[in-house]
Parts: sequence; structure tokens; C-alpha cells
Amino acid sequence: MNKRNALLQNMIQLKAKSAYFFYFLMMLLMSYCKVADRPEMPLTAEMPGTFLDSEDSLNVADIAWEEYFADPQLVALIDTALHNNLGLRSYKERIEIAKAMYEIREGALLPAVDARFRVRSGNLYDNLFRGTIYGDRNVITQTQNHFLGFVSTWEADLWGKLKNQKKAAYARFLASEKGRHLLTTSLVAEVAAFYYELLGLDQELEIIQKNIAFQEVALELIKIQKIGGRATELAVQQFEAQLLRTQSLGYEKQQRINEVKNELNLLLGRYPQPIARGESIFEQDLPQIVGAGIPSALLVRRPDIRQAELELVAAEADLEAARAAFLPSLTLTPYVGFHTRSLPYLFTTPESLVLGLLGGVTAPIFQQNQIRGEYSQSISRNLVAYYDYQESIQTAFKEVLTSLQKLDNYQQAYALREQEADVLQKAVNTSNDLFAAGYATYLEVITAQERVLEAELSMTRTRKELFLTLVELYRSLGGGWQ
Repeated sequence: MNKRNALLQNMIQLKAKSAYFFYFLMMLLMSYCKVADRPEMPLTAEMPGTFLDSEDSLNVADIAWEEYFADPQLVALIDTALHNNLGLRSYKERIEIAKAMYEIREGALLPAVDARFRVRSGNLYDNLFRGTIYGDRNVITQTQNHFLGFVSTWEADLWGKLKNQKKAAYARFLASEKGRHLLTTSLVAEVAAFYYELLGLDQELEIIQKNIAFQEVALELIKIQKIGGRATELAVQQFEAQLLRTQSLGYEKQQRINEVKNELNLLLGRYPQPIARGESIFEQDLPQIVGAGIPSALLVRRPDIRQAELELVAAEADLEAARAAFLPSLTLTPYVGFHTRSLPYLFTTPESLVLGLLGGVTAPIFQQNQIRGEYSQSISRNLVAYYDYQESIQTAFKEVLTSLQKLDNYQQAYALREQEADVLQKAVNTSNDLFAAGYATYLEVITAQERVLEAELSMTRTRKELFLTLVELYRSLGGGWQ
């Protein structure tokens, strides 16, 4: 019977050793699993646009926003937004959260030291947990019964799991900082865009009010001509309808001005109140533009690209940590303190002093599906970070190219709009003279007035688009967060 039990025990031990051998082999294979390589920044030889011919290699984004935007009122608004914007304040707290997570991961690499006091609680406790402070009855130590002292626990980072978790936390902390830069850049651009939108609407409203004044005079003249028999009631109705339409357009512009002011005040972190404005949009100087340079060298500064790159680094570190979870872990537990069988003699030295070291190796056996699932998730997250990184680069190229092309086209369009408005203004004067002399109809006068109003509004909108495009170019090149 004893021989049979011994044989059975040997077979069990052999199977256990074989299982551990295959398990360890599987762990080694898993540790060499291939992951996605970090993508390289794509390069391009040149970017189309009018500013590439400039010998000045300074990038637009190198200019501080206080210098890029020359309007003192706009500079004051941006400064207010950077101090009071609630979204920016909230994001700063997210950075603190990421920083705290990094400190937690960094602390995991260091031993944990606990002060412990254990009092003997009876025969059951003595029988079950006798031998060590953790109750291992197979290890004979001097820490049985009453114990007062310090116990340290330290996991040896044999496979780099804790180190990679720390690396991932640090990368995410840096990514959160880049996220703040991105939010700052966007905030500066949004405030500037709303400000120039407001200046453009102010100019449009001024044009409308000017045309209302002209049309009121024209209506009075046509009424006088009707009394004199030189015009009909139909002409009076046409002039009056034109005036009513222009007046309604003025109220629409005024409503849009109120909406933009409220949006701008929200960005400034305050309740609705008047917005101080500088010179009209026609008198504003366009922001300084210098060489746009090689995009592959300049787009690296964009906060969103740097953020996506750091998120990719963090995902790769998480993947390495998930891979290391398959492997066994070694935990060391040194302890030092006082022990005794009788509590009154706890501090009797040197008999009650105890010093020792415990060690343990743990390996996951029944958690393979869980660990494998977490590892698969880490692979997918790594690929998601890779695709997000690539997409951020493509988006940056698209935005810069679009802004440069748009700026070039709108400069030419504005020059033509300016000429058109000047020609149509002369046409209004001519039609009024001809109408007074009886060589033009009232419909020709009305048509000339409508067209000059549309041309002046279109010229204003084109001027506004020039400023908005320069703001977008500044943002797309990563300026404004310095």
C-alpha cells in the first residue's frame, strides 16, 4: 500500500513538473510576440503655397500669440481666456490626475513597509497560522505568537512589468501636458476667430445701416416724384420693399452679433457682457506671415501629434507589461521586530528580537484566459494608438495645405471684390444721375443699390475670411501654446 502511494505521488510530481515545463515554454514564446512597430514621421519634399519662396525660414508657429495678433483688444481677450476659461482649468486638474498615477506606478517599484502588531488569539489561530507572520506552518521562524515590528514587501521586477507600467504612466502624463498645449492652441485660435467674426459682423452692420440711410433718402425722393407725376405708386412700393428688406437684414446681423458676443464671453469664462473692439476689419493689419517651411519638420511641434505619439509610447509600454503578466513573479518579504509567547515579555531583549526574510514565487495557472484577454486588449489598444497617430499626421498635412491654399485664393478674391464694390458704387451714382435726368428707370436704380450692398457685404466677408484663415494657419502649425 505504501509503495502504491509512493508511486502515485511520483507520477503526480512528474506530471506537475511537465506541466510547469510546458507552461514556462509557453511563457517564453508569449514574451517574444510581435507587436506593431512605432511608425515613422512621413516626409514630403515641399508644400504648395505662396510663402514657400520666402528666404525667411522662421515658422509662423514660432511667433508668440502676443506678437502674431497686433490688436491690443484681441490680446487682452486672449489673456483673459487663458486665465479664466473653465475648460482649460478643468484640463489642468486632469494633468494632476495623470501625474498622481505616475507617482503611484513609480512607488510600485519600491518596497512597501508596514508596521504590524499581532496578538495571539487562541489555539485555533496558533494551530493554523503558527510559524510565520503569514501563518506558513512549513517554515519554522521566531515570529510566532505575539509580534510587533516592521514587515516589508517587495516584488522583484524580473520581467520589466512594473517598469513598463511606470513608463506608460509617465508617457500619459506627458501626453496630458501636450493635451493642455493643444487646448491652449485651440482656445487662442477660437478667441481670435470669434473676435474677427465680430469685427466682420460690425462692418456688415455698418454697411447695412449706411445703405438703409441711402434707401430712405431714395424713398423720400421717389415719393416727391410721384407727387410731381414723374413716378408711379409701383415705384414707391418697390423702393419701400427694398428698404424693408435691408432693415430686416440689419436685425439679423444684430442678432448674429449678440450670438458671437455670448460665445466669446463663454470662452473668456464670464457671463455675457460688452466686448471691447479695436479698429474695423478693413483697418486691421493682417498678422505677419513668414516662411511655412518643410511640413514634416514643422508639424512635429503640433500638440495633437506629440500627444498621439506619447499615447502610442504608453500603449507599447502597456503591451510589454501585459506580456510580462504571463511570467512568474518573485516577492521578497523581510521583517524585523519583537516576539514572545507571553505578551508582558514582548520587549525583553535580546531574546524577543527577530529578523528574517521570506520569499515566494507565484505564477498564474488558472487565470490564463483572463491574462490572455488582457493581452489581446493591449494589442488592440496599441494598434488604435498607431492608427490615431497616423491620422493625426494626415490631418495636420490636410489642415496646413488647406489653409495655405485658401489664403492664397482669398487674397486674390479680396482684391477682385474690392474692385467690384468700387465699380458698383460708381454704378449707383451713375444710375441716380440718369434717373434724375430721365434716362434710367427706378428698377435700374434699385438693382444698382442692391448689387452694391451685396458686393460690399461680400467684400467684408472675404476680408473676414482672410483673418480667419490666418488664425487657422497659426493653429494648424501648432502656434499659440508657448
